[in-house]
Amino acid sequence: MGSGSTEHLLRDIAPHVLGAVVRRYGDFAAAEDAVQEALVAAATQWPARGVPDNPRGWLIHVAGRRMADHVRAELARRRRETAVVTELADDDRVVAAPDAVDPVAEDDTLILLFMCCHPALTDASAIALTLRAVGGLTTAEIANAFLVPEATMAQRISRAKQTIKKSGVRFHMPTPEDRGARLSAVLHVLYLIFNEGYASSVGEHLARVDLSSEAIRLARAVHHLLPDDAELAGLVALMVLTDARRPARTGPDGELIPLDEQDRTLWDNEAITEGVALISRTLSRGAVGAYQLQAAIAAIHDEAARAADTDWPQILALYGLWRRMTDNPMVTLSYAVAAAMVHGPAAGLALIDPLDRDARIAGHYRLDAVRGHLFELAGDPATALVHYRAAATKTTSIPERNYLINRAARLAGPT
Repeated sequence: MGSGSTEHLLRDIAPHVLGAVVRRYGDFAAAEDAVQEALVAAATQWPARGVPDNPRGWLIHVAGRRMADHVRAELARRRRETAVVTELADDDRVVAAPDAVDPVAEDDTLILLFMCCHPALTDASAIALTLRAVGGLTTAEIANAFLVPEATMAQRISRAKQTIKKSGVRFHMPTPEDRGARLSAVLHVLYLIFNEGYASSVGEHLARVDLSSEAIRLARAVHHLLPDDAELAGLVALMVLTDARRPARTGPDGELIPLDEQDRTLWDNEAITEGVALISRTLSRGAVGAYQLQAAIAAIHDEAARAADTDWPQILALYGLWRRMTDNPMVTLSYAVAAAMVHGPAAGLALIDPLDRDARIAGHYRLDAVRGHLFELAGDPATALVHYRAAATKTTSIPERNYLINRAARLAGPT
């Protein structure tokens, strides 16, 4: 197995390994460090020696040894500080058999998800920590999702780990009441993991299918636990309806294909049918939330046989509802695109102008990319060209950068 395949495998199973180690030892911060060391060892050894028959068990075994070292170090420190024999006895019992690997009956990743979304943390900290532990996202990717500097996000994650450690949170599935209290953060985490998987913000690949698939799996599992929650059902529908378009999003060389140019015969009709049925049932329950609105928008796109058949007035109305629920500048940006499709590009451009004064998005590549698109629609290729090129210099996604460069090149014409 090559290094690329090894990296993919490690990324896929890392959250499961972390969940198992946290379950056994109870120390989240130390367990994460131990798992990271085990992953480094695997990345170094497996390409040369081959992947073991039970890679998950191998990683748990190695991480367990690191945890044993950690506990022994803690024992030595406590011996020097307190010399309390009873404490030593209790801690020695924890170290008893760290190398034994037992099958885990419960879904450790799901438990880890709820653990990281503990009420002891603020929503922002819980979401950031879970994206790191469960989603396997880098600090830079998480910072990008939150529109904050990477250093700020690193501090937030570090504080969240310390809070979890001090709170003494037990590793087990919370009660139904506790699940409800943590659900908002859980949904936001799954949403962001899916988005990063569907449209990776960093690197040479447009998508990370391992992330988006795991987000869908976990969302389905949470929905099984809480089948009556309308927003949760809306999130599952949104993921399924969006993922249905994945086969048509890239060309033969991995290049990005925008929605209006995709071959819709490649879309997953079975997934679309499932998603439309789910959101249709959910919308009839009463109060409508942001995930349900996004799922409804995705359903309208998916049900249009051709891009020209898209019901943009209905999409504009749904974005308008969502915009009234939040001041997220990305929602305003999407609303502007829909307004341009209904009322003309000038209307969309007017809605975008105030975003230049919003520190969360000013200078973001999507602002330039949307401006480029709208100026192109308005018949102003020279201005569109400027914005496409500006967006290409700002994005950290190579497929998006290449798409924007090619878009600009088409407007520039032969040189």
